[in-house]
Amino acid sequence: MRTLSAMLVCASLIVGSAHAQTSIKIGVLTDLSGPYADLSGNGSIIGTQLAVEEFTAQHKDVTVQVISADHQNKPDIAAAIARKWFDQEGVDAVVDIANSGVALAVSQIVRDKNKIFLGSGPATSDLTGKACSPNTFHWVYDTYALSHGTGGALVKAGGDNWFFVTADYAFGHALERDTSAVVVAQGGKVAGSVKHPLNTSDFSSFLLQAQSAKTKVIGLADAGSDMINAVKQASEFGITSNGTKLAALLAFITDVHSLGLKAAHGLVLTEAYYWDLNDDTRRFAKRFAEKAPGRVPSQIHAGAYSATLHYLKAIAAVGEKSTTSVLAQMKKTPTDDVVFGHGNIREDGRVLHDMYLFEVKKPEESKGPWDYYKLLAKIPADQAFRPLSESECPLVKK
Repeated sequence: MRTLSAMLVCASLIVGSAHAQTSIKIGVLTDLSGPYADLSGNGSIIGTQLAVEEFTAQHKDVTVQVISADHQNKPDIAAAIARKWFDQEGVDAVVDIANSGVALAVSQIVRDKNKIFLGSGPATSDLTGKACSPNTFHWVYDTYALSHGTGGALVKAGGDNWFFVTADYAFGHALERDTSAVVVAQGGKVAGSVKHPLNTSDFSSFLLQAQSAKTKVIGLADAGSDMINAVKQASEFGITSNGTKLAALLAFITDVHSLGLKAAHGLVLTEAYYWDLNDDTRRFAKRFAEKAPGRVPSQIHAGAYSATLHYLKAIAAVGEKSTTSVLAQMKKTPTDDVVFGHGNIREDGRVLHDMYLFEVKKPEESKGPWDYYKLLAKIPADQAFRPLSESECPLVKK
């Protein structure tokens, strides 16, 4: 009897271990207090949590903890947080980072620590170019897609002479570089540019320099509150009253909401997600609004959801959270969710999905709250992002 009892105990332990809980920790590193807080910030935490709730409802043997921190748009602060998360707090993956300079710094740390970076927020195309990493995924948009979407459309419409007002850090530089290449490739000219610090409140001197260039288009290679302030002050100065076009090269629905349709109507912009695009995007927006009443998700918030869900599905598929196994599973498995639809992941870490060219409605065209966009064109995934043949990523086989 004792022998039988011992065997039963051993069998019980074996069965118990087979159903042991897998514990995962995800860190949302975001802007909670600066110029990108509205378009990323708490909404990115919500997007991540929505993915976790959806996943764990189907996988009872997996527990997922979500923590967050404010990177304050400073690479050194973000790097310190990431190191602490990995070395002391057991974080397995980092999500968001809507600041390209911060993202580039954290991407290197993630690689050194062999963790995973789900970049739903950054813009610079260098993340899948010369600074690519096997541990980094670039999920939502990038400066190549934005420049070819918004910039390309404006050049084709006759806006062939540009001047740039550019945020003076990695994101702004990359966006100006990639858009300039599009303008020149289509036979246009770039008259010059002026750089401004991140989180600028007074754009008067920068806009006056742009106005004095007398170009057809002033390209705003900035985002968040910087872009909002630039558009508002350009309107106050009457810069667009003479026919000069403002190109908001990275604009979000949260920016349009802050500006109001009276100031923002007519802006052409490129996004990966719009809440009112189809039944699936509307359903996701409804789930988001339950946690953020009166709000709709930005494309970064949707991206945090999409990236987190794909990551968790990969862990479930391989049955463990080993970085090597999960990375391989994520890259070989097509992406599929309610916000971006079907897609896939390239060897350089670029996530491919359709992008959309929108125009902001006039006030009288809007039928209700957050009804801001008119769809101009769908940009297929294979046309939206930089071709591998042009990639500078060392991971890409030539």
